[in-house]
Amino acid sequence: MAALKAVRPAISCSSSCFESGLSVPLSKVGFVKMPLPSLGFNGGNNARFSLVQAAEESTVAIPNGCAAVISGENIRQMATNGKAMNIVWHKSSVGKIHRQELLQQKGCVIWITGLSGSGKSTLACALSQALYSRGKLTYILDGDNVRHGLNRDLSFKAEDRAENIRRIGEVAKLFADAGIICIASVISPYRRDRDACRALLPEGDFIEVFMNVPLKICEARDPKGLYKLARAGKIKGVYPPGFCI
Repeated sequence: MAALKAVRPAISCSSSCFESGLSVPLSKVGFVKMPLPSLGFNGGNNARFSLVQAAEESTVAIPNGCAAVISGENIRQMATNGKAMNIVWHKSSVGKIHRQELLQQKGCVIWITGLSGSGKSTLACALSQALYSRGKLTYILDGDNVRHGLNRDLSFKAEDRAENIRRIGEVAKLFADAGIICIASVISPYRRDRDACRALLPEGDFIEVFMNVPLKICEARDPKGLYKLARAGKIKGVYPPGFCI
């Protein structure tokens, strides 16, 4: 085990101010000086090491200036979420309220759903433009656009469609938390998927808009030629029978 040579003043995570002393309480960040040769490093630029949490201690201390214990607030705060294990939520002193005050707006999600060709993307762009003209910051999560990047690994099978909506919902949540008005333009035919996205946000922060356009009109528009392909039996799921509003 390597000995720590010194601890620089701690930085409070809530005030960003330096504090004196050799003990670094949990809610602060300290800087340590370590002799890399004792760790087997030659001082090159590629040296890497990790500081390990201890289960009992709650501070980083330097007795006699030569040793230290690295710890977390409480090892029991470690959580498992889905396939992710040993994770901890780190809270920032700058929260949603502060960001909303900075932007002078309320972060929320406007979720536009409807059949292909119902005008979701057109409405999303028009709404974004109107809000922009009023000095409001927005971002559009268009279903097709997201599949160019984040969701490019997903197909149009039922399970992938559900995952597509879940990911968009999580990203929309982050935008809302940033104080941005997020406009999601996605077919999202199943109520259960939309409800799951709604549940991610505080009550009132998820606004659902259904483009109630008759199938006949959507098919007449057919901007991507999907209905023509569906009629020819070349693709499925353009207008799923389970579309729930």
